[in-house]
This record gives sequence, structure tokens and C-alpha cells, in this order.
Amino acid sequence: MNKLVPTKTGTLRNIGVIAHVDAGKTTTTERILFYTGENHRVGEVHDGTTTMDFDPQERQRGITINSAATTVFWRGAQINLIDTPGHIDFNIEVNRSLRVLDGAVVVFDGVAGVEPQTETNWRLADKYHVPRLAFVNKLDRIGADFDRVVQMIEERLGVKTAVLHLPIGSEHDFKGVVDLLNMRALLWLGERAGDPVQITEVPEELLTLALAARARLIEAVVEQDEQALAAYVRGEDVLVEVLQACIRRGTLSGAFVPVLAGSAFKNKGVEPLLDAVVDYLPSPSERQGASVGDHLSALAFKLVEGEHGSMVFVRVYAGRLRAGDTVLNANTGKKERVARLYEVHADKRIERGEIGAGDIAAIVGLKDTLTGHTLCDPAHPVVLENIVVPEPVIDIAVEPKSQADQQGLSKALQMLAREDPSLRVRQDLESGQVILSGMGELQLEVTLENLRSRHGVNVSTGRPQVAYRETITKEIEVTHVHKKQSGGPGQFAEVKLKLAPLPRGEGIQFENLVTGGAIPREFIPAVEAGVRRAALSGVVAGHASVDFKATLLDGSFHEKDSSSMAFELAAAAAFREAAAQAGPIVLEPMMAVEVLTPADHLGDVIGDLSRRRGHVRSQDARGNASVIDAHVPLSEMFGYIGQLRALSSGRAQYSMQFDHYDAVPARRVSLS
Repeated sequence: MNKLVPTKTGTLRNIGVIAHVDAGKTTTTERILFYTGENHRVGEVHDGTTTMDFDPQERQRGITINSAATTVFWRGAQINLIDTPGHIDFNIEVNRSLRVLDGAVVVFDGVAGVEPQTETNWRLADKYHVPRLAFVNKLDRIGADFDRVVQMIEERLGVKTAVLHLPIGSEHDFKGVVDLLNMRALLWLGERAGDPVQITEVPEELLTLALAARARLIEAVVEQDEQALAAYVRGEDVLVEVLQACIRRGTLSGAFVPVLAGSAFKNKGVEPLLDAVVDYLPSPSERQGASVGDHLSALAFKLVEGEHGSMVFVRVYAGRLRAGDTVLNANTGKKERVARLYEVHADKRIERGEIGAGDIAAIVGLKDTLTGHTLCDPAHPVVLENIVVPEPVIDIAVEPKSQADQQGLSKALQMLAREDPSLRVRQDLESGQVILSGMGELQLEVTLENLRSRHGVNVSTGRPQVAYRETITKEIEVTHVHKKQSGGPGQFAEVKLKLAPLPRGEGIQFENLVTGGAIPREFIPAVEAGVRRAALSGVVAGHASVDFKATLLDGSFHEKDSSSMAFELAAAAAFREAAAQAGPIVLEPMMAVEVLTPADHLGDVIGDLSRRRGHVRSQDARGNASVIDAHVPLSEMFGYIGQLRALSSGRAQYSMQFDHYDAVPARRVSLS
């Protein structure tokens, strides 16, 4: 393979492997471990022998649930690698991993192409400005089409591609790739891990196609360098090393995404992928805004609870962190001591004395640090950008089965919620039940199994409930006076409040327009607190109210009888009064559903989605199957897989993810 010296700007790569579920992320990661010499045997997902999916539930279900980190070495570069889940229910793992990574390998199924969760993960990578490589996997499968996947990447993800490979052979005849940069063929004649790659001339039947593809590649990348562009315009040959530098520059800037081809399961294309990671993805020093000075700053991005306390995964952005150091948690204002530092290899740990900028490691000894907290030098406080956690869309009530389970339930749920911030635990004020909220049925199912297997707590559960919301549809102003006199000091507060609707997903906003001291400044936070507290229980069906702006316009106070409590109570009452008059409606979570079905069952599947109040947005052909893209209320999707299998004789499959909240039809509000 290409043995170029690693870039002078740094030999460290922090990368993640991301994709839709079942696109081959974990299989690709296992091959990386083998080819870099980290493992001497290849782990397989279907055999439950993978290194990265070491959790018993992951091996039992054959999916990745938790992101797992390891370190490998290739061509003198150290690669810190995180394998992430592909299922939407565990999207928080992808979110917090991308927040701290410098680059990513996005794995695409050579048959399915760009799938829903791939799009979600791609948008997350856009949000954190993470440079990416695209690896089109499973090109040995029936129906695989490399060109169609490249076209889908450009159309669905809205990016330009720089295609570095052409596949040699297709489906079961796939045996290698044409390396367009060096104009050579890479052939893997066997399918066993470790079989050597044969480097030959480009096959004659592909030569014309390869020359045209290389010309398109050069034309796309030389724009990154003025001298290279000038040489290209003059008709001169551009050196491979110059083209590589152009590809690297374009990848880091997001001008285009390099695309490679292979089949990880058949051990084809893994070495060129590793070369591309070293050649084209950034080192920590090359990420814009990666360094924030010379003093310690690190972000805690994952927490794992164990028998002997919590282990906190951190990414160091500046300075050095040593075992025994005392650091400041900038989010809590508390100082904590770093007892031990570990370099993590999946489920194994190697103790380290210190780590520096760019390193990813785990800390033992921190007590109050959670996902998204910043650790820094106590003498030089700094707060890094937090990790945004999505709101849960599904609830279940959990009850302990015995008195012994009752004692351990609260502690166990708190530990699980600390590990996974997308899980929420609360107690229903009316029923007294413990409510567990999450991103989907699978996440809650896994959490309940963790309660039993890891914490020894057995619970009974009710049918999952949808996390409805409420909002308003029109602007309204109210004035409310809170007055109470019962001997001695009384309570008095008057507020004039305006509520106005906001677009979906905007949450709750508060603005203070009081002037002239009508309400003393120290009481304004109490007004906001009163509005937010009252919004936790809406006026239609008791669901939390969202997507509105509350503006405090005016009010009055009493020198002796006014207090923060009085203004909080007045604001809460004003909100309830205004919300009742502002056209309140109930919102329900709408899911983006993709169904893959044989064409002869297409009509039945669309009819069933329509009965579930689904809106079919598009349908497309994928090989000999049909793909339906629809928006369907979450409340109608419980138990869908059983019905879908019955309709299609077990041949159809689907995936779904939260898309947006929409109004519940008036006739169904009572059912919510």
C-alpha cells in the first residue's frame, strides 16, 4: 500500500465510525483492529465475538448500543477510534462522540445507500464541522451499485464527492478497486483476513472508464491549490503528492468528501481506508478552534458507572492532565481530584501517568462530573461548548416487583440516567408512578434489561406512552394580581404577561420589558421561574407546554408584602390564564419512517401506513424492492413490526427516527 510519511502537522487521528444500523460499522472496525495488528483474530458480529461490541446485550442482539473506544497504529500514526451505534434510539452516543472527534468515516451500505440514520449522523457531523471520508461497503452483495450510492450521497446529503476508487467486479464477483490517484488496480484474490493485496495494472476493460473518472477527480481537487490549478489548466501532469495535498485540504475544509469502495466482511478495501484516514483526516492541531490556550481544558463526553465508581471519558483540548491533579469542573464550580488515568481499548484499560492535548482517555475518581462538563485549570477557568441532548419522545411507568427491588430502583435509575443523558427519570405528581422516558422502545427495552442484569432490580412496566406536548396558537395578554392577607405580612404581586406562539422546536423563551422599576429587578427571575414551572403542566391535558414566548410587560409591587414567592405564584397563575385563552393544542411526536418492502406488497404497506395516519412523502425503487418514506405519529407505530411482517410474509423491514412535533387532530386529543 501507499507508504507516504504521515503529515508533519501531527500523527494523531481522533476518528469515529458512523452509519445507519447494519451498514457494517462494527465489522469495518473489527477489520481495522486486525489489519493494524491490534487483534490477531477477526471478530464477527454474527458470532458474538467482536472486540468493540463487548456488552452482553450487544452480542446477544447483534447491534452496537454503546460507543466503544480503542487505539491503533498505522504508518506511524496513532488512531484513536470510536465505534458508534447506528440505531436512532442510541443517537446520543453518536452525538457526544462527534462532539469530541476530529474526523469520521461514514460507512454506506452498497445496496441501501444513504439511509435515514446516515442522514441524521451526517447532519450531526455538519453541526460539529467534522471532516469525513465515505466508505461504500458491502459491494459484494446482490444489488450493490457503487455509482448509485455516490449519486445518493451527492443528492441526499448535498455534498460534492471526490471518488478515489472504482470497483473491479460487482456483487459476488467484486474482487478489488482501481486506485484512481495512482492509476493501479488493488486486487484481493482471497476473502480471508490477512490475504495479501495484489497491485497490478488497471484492467483493460476498465481503463477508459478509469481515465475519465481520474480526470473528474483531478478537476475537482486542483481547485484547492493555485499552482496545481494553473498546472492543470496548462495541460501539465500534476504530481500524486500534490493531488494528495489538495484532497487533504478539500476534506478538511468540507469542499468535498473522498469516497472509497470495499467490502469489510470479505476483507477488501480496509488497508486503503486506513491510508486515507492518515492522509486526509485532520490531526487535533488542524481542527479550527481545537486549541483554547496552554492551560488545561478538557470535555467530559461519556460516563460509565461501575462497581467502584464512575469512569469519565474526556477529550483534552489544551494543556496536560496528570494522575493526582486537582481540576475545576467549570459547570458546577467544584474542584475534583483525578485519581487515575486510563487509555481504553474496548473493555480493557491501560493506566497512563498523563495525557496531553488531542488525547482521549478515561478518568477514575470524579464524583460530580457529567456528560458535557468542562474540566480545566482552577486558576484559568474556561467553559467549552456543551453537548445538546435530544428530548425524549416515549415514556413508560416502572414499578418494583418486590420490597428489595424498591430499595435499589431509584439508585439504579439514577446511575443509568447519569450514563445516558437521553434517558429521563421523574415521578408523576398525580399517580406517584416513576416514569422513565427515552428516545424509543429499543432504548427503554435495553435499559430495563440493564436494570435486571447489572443492578439486580426487577420491575413491572406498563405499555409505552407517547411524550405529548402542548403549545398555543395565538397571542394573548393577561394581567393577574396575586393578593393574600392572613394576619401579619401578606403577599402581593401584579404581573402583565403576554404569550405568543413560536415555531416548532423553539422551546420556551422569556423576555422582560418592564421599565421604570414597576417590578424590582430582583423579582424578575421569580416571574420567569413561575412561567416555566407552570408550563410543565399544560392546560389541555396536563402535558408540558413548549414553543411559546412569554413577555413580561408590566406589573406592580408592594413595599412590604411583595416577595419572590408572590411573583412566582402570580406568574404561574397568569400563564395558566393566558394559555387557556391562547388557542391551546396538543402536539404529538411525528416519526420519519422508511419502509423497505418487495414491490408486490407495496399497496398493502402504503394502505396500512395511511390507516396509521401516516403521510407518504415519496416512494422509490431500490433494486427489486420499493422504499417508502413517510411521516407517521409515534402513537400509531407501537407493534408495527409485527403487522409489517404479516403484510409482507416477513420480507419487509423498516426504520424510524423522531422528526418533529405536530398538532394532534382535535377528535383524538381526549385519547392522548
